[in-house]
Amino acid sequence: MTKHSTVPKAELHCHIEGAAPPSLVMRLAERYRIDVSPVIDRNGRYIWSDFTEFLRAYDLASSVFRTPADYGLLAETYFRMLAAEGAIYGEVFISPDHAQSAGLSYRSYVEGLAAGIERAKIDTGIEARMIAVGVRHFGAKSVERVVQEVIANPHPLVTGFGLAGDEREGHPANFARAFRMAGEAGLGLTAHAGELAGPESVLAAIEFLRVKRIGHGVRAIEDQDLVRRLADEEIVLEVCPGSNVALGIYPVLRFHPINLLRRAGVRVTLNSDDPPFFNTTLGKEYTSLAKTFGWKVKDQLALTRTAIDAAFCDPATRKRLIVRLDSAVVP
Repeated sequence: MTKHSTVPKAELHCHIEGAAPPSLVMRLAERYRIDVSPVIDRNGRYIWSDFTEFLRAYDLASSVFRTPADYGLLAETYFRMLAAEGAIYGEVFISPDHAQSAGLSYRSYVEGLAAGIERAKIDTGIEARMIAVGVRHFGAKSVERVVQEVIANPHPLVTGFGLAGDEREGHPANFARAFRMAGEAGLGLTAHAGELAGPESVLAAIEFLRVKRIGHGVRAIEDQDLVRRLADEEIVLEVCPGSNVALGIYPVLRFHPINLLRRAGVRVTLNSDDPPFFNTTLGKEYTSLAKTFGWKVKDQLALTRTAIDAAFCDPATRKRLIVRLDSAVVP
């Protein structure tokens, strides 16, 4: 075990369907007689070569989750893996649209996931929350429908609302009403921006959606005024370096702007996004970034503290997590 793996970790940006290990997908595919061979190779790895193919693989793998129990198994599996890597907290994006396509109600989808989270927590102590997301390329009305469903079916573990999908489609202004509704209902707000689209997408998300967190956001580095604004307004970036390199946004890790953003005073966190698709884990993100940029243990602990400070959880939970972080003995 490396000393990095003992650092307490926290994650704010991971898609629950995108966290499904190929082994679990193959097991359920067999049960439901679904052919997943086009997207999982003989070595049990996901197959894709560009963003469009990644989405295809993601959708086919997601289609094997049919019941609340399936989703419970997925959540339990992921949070156990996260805890094994030293994580004390994790948030996952949940997609009511995926649940609907599986023929599940939003409520049964959430209850299934919550049951799995609870089982993982009992055994490992990991805290978890869920962020419901609307899909921007489905349009404003679809995103508003998701918000209404989330508000009408409150659950103590669903504490945030976000915007995912293809950020090249649909201006954030189109989703201002949905985000206003979510904010008024007390949900934490985040939106994907500055990944496939440039710094203007980050600026638009801040201006129109009033978010205090941005999913990815790394292309803000291309606009120094925006970098200063992110630092001044303490907007937190949910950075996913392994994902960015896998999707070709940056050619190699050492060219990734996370360290420049950090040095400029921007609050950054480390996340795995869709870990098995991008051959990563949260533990691998911490270890590889520390190695690439020479981060010490105190730098990694600072990343975890930023994530806990920005987490969509209640003050009592946040306080407990900070105590766990501060009492951790790290060599």
